[in-house]
Amino acid sequence: MAAYLARRLLFMLPTIFGIMLVSFVVVQFAPGGPVERVLEQLRNPNSGGAAGRIGGGGGDLAGGAARAGGQAGSLYRGSEGLDPKFVAELNRQFGYDKPAPQRFWMMIRDYSTFNFGKSWFAGRPVIDLIRERLPVSISLGLWMTLLSYAVSIPLGIAKAVRDGSRFDAWTSAIVIVGYAIPSFLFALFLVLLFAGGSFFQVFPLRGLTSDDFAKLSPLGKVLDYAWHVTLPVIAMSIGAFATTTFLTKNSFLEEIRKTYVQTARMKGLPERRVLYGHVFRNAMLVVIAGFPAAFVGAFFEGALLIENVFSLDGLGYLSYQSIMNRDYPVVFASLFVFALVGLAVNLLSDLIYAWIDPRIDFATRGR
Repeated sequence: MAAYLARRLLFMLPTIFGIMLVSFVVVQFAPGGPVERVLEQLRNPNSGGAAGRIGGGGGDLAGGAARAGGQAGSLYRGSEGLDPKFVAELNRQFGYDKPAPQRFWMMIRDYSTFNFGKSWFAGRPVIDLIRERLPVSISLGLWMTLLSYAVSIPLGIAKAVRDGSRFDAWTSAIVIVGYAIPSFLFALFLVLLFAGGSFFQVFPLRGLTSDDFAKLSPLGKVLDYAWHVTLPVIAMSIGAFATTTFLTKNSFLEEIRKTYVQTARMKGLPERRVLYGHVFRNAMLVVIAGFPAAFVGAFFEGALLIENVFSLDGLGYLSYQSIMNRDYPVVFASLFVFALVGLAVNLLSDLIYAWIDPRIDFATRGR
């Protein structure tokens, strides 16, 4: 086990390096970098935004640019007519006076110590921005995963017991339709129906708490939070039932057909005891081991669009804003965190699997 764990940890290093390298190269060919954005804002002040915020980063822009890299190459045509010294100073502040390979190696060096620098346009440490937004995304991902498991596992067991029945066919059709509906479209439907869009005003449209949240009692805070989180969690969960439901059903069917189940039935044990005393423990191994991966999938895949629809200040919404503003220190730091957490959770899933099923022997892997 120790050797396998060491190999997996060492494998994370080239994987993260490759992810960051590919992303960095892609950014080099992306149209419109932060310098171009500032120049565009200067020539069109009414468009607002980045140019006005450029001073917020002050002298820290150079350090942030060196860490995050970005687009090199030709300047935006809007620089025509501007003082070349000013344009050169902008490039220096954003770190574009250095070659792309040098910027990349500086970024990798700093990220190895979790030094993400400062946001170019917010003028704040990137780690602080991520720390502020991370609880929102974790909250959504955790509740979505719990809701998905709470519905999918009993449903999967019921489908396995009634395999081939009308109940099995109808529930399969419903689950597949839900899986096919994009979460953001379902989120818009919920907004129109229950958040004052066109019909009912039952749930709030934005945020995870009310303005007077601090003044509420402990129970009031719990209810207020549940009131705000209901629609986002339902929207994220609509497509998550299919995988866990069918995985649970297939696991139960596989166990039910095994000899030890037939033997237990021949001994006269009640069907409920056979299912939940013998089959359940073995059938749930794969489902339980996949919980961390399911949480990360909910955390990463649904966060961006759902957070935008419901105006939630989570990590997905922060990444979206940073991409639009070409705030590359935040973009690359978020990508680094996503990659690191994803790899760590995959490793955790393997370890949980080995813990709940002693028959798994990682020592034989890789031979």
